[in-house]
Amino acid sequence: MSKVTLKGFILVPESDLENVKSQLVTHRRLTLEEPGCITFSVTEHTEIPLRFDVYEEFIDKSAFEYHQQRVKNSLWGKVTTCVERHYEIFESSPVKR
Repeated sequence: MSKVTLKGFILVPESDLENVKSQLVTHRRLTLEEPGCITFSVTEHTEIPLRFDVYEEFIDKSAFEYHQQRVKNSLWGKVTTCVERHYEIFESSPVKR
């Protein structure tokens, strides 16, 4: 099994900012409740307006794909259709000892 890590940022159109912020709490809670979610954070950048930094880890590709599918069909997915996404996705095998 390979852990999947997504990191990067989103740029939110100013016209969508309040709606995105209001839905973020629910999106965060639902993601952290997903089976296979190790960690999840979306934080507003302190110096760049409209930018939110994103970091996610899932136990494997299956858990990550489940998350992606859930998001597409969620209110968060609808609210963020105009968001510009800048992500890198990595798979890493656990270290054997």
